[in-house]
Amino acid sequence: MSNLFSLEGKVALVTGATHGLGMAMAKALAKNGATLVVNGHTAEKMAVALQEYENDGIQAKGYLFDVTNASQVAENIEKITTEIGPIDILVNNAGMIMRVPALEMDPEDFRKVIDVDLVSPFILSQAVAKGMVERGGGKIINICSMMSELGRDTVSAYAAAKGGLKMLTKNLATEWAKYNIQVNGIGPGYFATEQTKPIRVDGHPMNNFILERTPAGRWGEPEDLAGATVFLASKASNFVNGQIIYVDGGILATIGRPRD
Repeated sequence: MSNLFSLEGKVALVTGATHGLGMAMAKALAKNGATLVVNGHTAEKMAVALQEYENDGIQAKGYLFDVTNASQVAENIEKITTEIGPIDILVNNAGMIMRVPALEMDPEDFRKVIDVDLVSPFILSQAVAKGMVERGGGKIINICSMMSELGRDTVSAYAAAKGGLKMLTKNLATEWAKYNIQVNGIGPGYFATEQTKPIRVDGHPMNNFILERTPAGRWGEPEDLAGATVFLASKASNFVNGQIIYVDGGILATIGRPRD
């Protein structure tokens, strides 16, 4: 059974993996045997991230490029293939969010969020899938969101992008399944990260909301994403295609959690 989940001999590229949930998923892949390649966009963050990986016993390779720039993506996919090896696993994790009321959002900012959160996964997937087709298979994991299913104040662009990413996942799965390429997604819930640390305190309205809204009664830990990530990257998911696994503590399964 353990062989089903082994990633030995596989090369995995995780975008936006210099911190947070991207780093947690990247570590899970590496610890299950994958050769890890991480993408970022600033040298400073990359240097810190590579040291963090090394401290955890992982020899990650870092590549700096803009995931929204098709020529940079193509150039770096070619470099990775030459220097490390063909990419077997792609995790489209790089993303951004702007919290602005829809009536006040500048259309250019809306386009920017769509470009990073929706267009870039298409660019990366297309570039990597060409090699996967030639080799007879591969795994693509798109990092979606609960906003792929739900709306929320001030995140119209993010929700539009993540809803689109869910459907892009399904469509690419439909087109590429015949090449033995599995395209699936992961939709994280609310997680305990450095970004959410300021609101994860007793009495904070958002902290109370999350704890009351989540059937599991807690924030997710980054390590909670490891299982779904390894599953979708491994042979264990060879007949799973076009699915979004929501790792959310049950939020999307209920209309709310009663107060104690």
